[in-house]
Amino acid sequence: MIAYVVGTLDTKGPELAHVAGLLRAAGVSARVVDVSTGGGEHGGDVTATEVAAHHPDGADAVFTGDRGTAVTAMALAFERWLGTRDDVGGVLGLGGSGGTALVTPALRALPVGVPKIMVSTVASGDVAPYVGASDIAMLHSVTDVAGLNRISRRVLANAAHALAGMLTHEVPAADDRPAVALTMFGVTTACVTQVRERLGDDVDALVFHATGTGGRAMEKLVDDGLVTGVLDLTTTEVADLIVGGVMAAGEDRLDAVARTGVPYVGSCGALDMVNFGADVPARFDGRLLYVHNAQVTLMRTTAAENVAIGEFLARKLNATTGPAVFLLPTGGVSALDAPGLPFHDPEADEALFAALEKDTRPGIVRRVPHHVNDPGFADAVLAAWQEVTA
Repeated sequence: MIAYVVGTLDTKGPELAHVAGLLRAAGVSARVVDVSTGGGEHGGDVTATEVAAHHPDGADAVFTGDRGTAVTAMALAFERWLGTRDDVGGVLGLGGSGGTALVTPALRALPVGVPKIMVSTVASGDVAPYVGASDIAMLHSVTDVAGLNRISRRVLANAAHALAGMLTHEVPAADDRPAVALTMFGVTTACVTQVRERLGDDVDALVFHATGTGGRAMEKLVDDGLVTGVLDLTTTEVADLIVGGVMAAGEDRLDAVARTGVPYVGSCGALDMVNFGADVPARFDGRLLYVHNAQVTLMRTTAAENVAIGEFLARKLNATTGPAVFLLPTGGVSALDAPGLPFHDPEADEALFAALEKDTRPGIVRRVPHHVNDPGFADAVLAAWQEVTA
């Protein structure tokens, strides 16, 4: 397997060569990939022309003379080129803001677990757009990636040696139990804990915190074939998407389940709430709020919002190709949604349930006369799971 060292050789040739040399000295096979966008040849084991040829419209679509469009086009070409390789042991990219935007889409497309490091000038800021739901290790370059000096030599050496360690040390033996993904929030922890206990040691339970990133990470693993079934008991990210909260997983939530046909049991855990930071936007003045902690404020969803949430989920559930069941806990959808508690609103819940029942194809949606955190609901989840995995 090969360690690919990626960057723009027209501006970062010495740095890329330095990293490749360190990897080879550590006993790792390394190849330098040039993703320069200015045209011409600058060396490297894989030239920019070779990479650019993988753009759907050919190399001319990359070498446009306009930096903005060229970077975008080369990012696509590199992602497609890397996808053709069956010898990728790991990837190490170097770049500033443009180089980081160019290299990281290809890294995100690699399966979780393949070593991937990005040394970047923007790694000390918000790296979510670059990392996404993947396991990219972002390393701040400290100085610009513009020459070898006492700082850059050390940072680049750390990156090279980190990748060498990832490639030369054995990973523990794979768990051969089926991997099952579960989504959880603080207000559905009791539910997920009971379900995990009922599943026992027969499965490898992977729990994802439904904070937006968690849902995206779960669905990437589904797409990568690393998850064999989904217990999506906490779909609260959809409420944030529809209403405008800060923990949305995106418009493609549940699309991986539909694409792959993995067995699926879902529920509407925590769909009674939308997440914000300490401050809630002024457009929501007058709404029912609950301070979860100093950094998180929850807002109760309304009946009208729940109709829209139900319609969204119904569209997604109708697109599933594998066995799917979606359970409605009529006794309440979160720890805050029960008699005497702040978010108890049976009318709002009923609007959600009715929308799901109205718009989803027959056989998927089922009412369960329990609160989401009751043992009886966990029993219903397990029965549905046994049904979809039979």
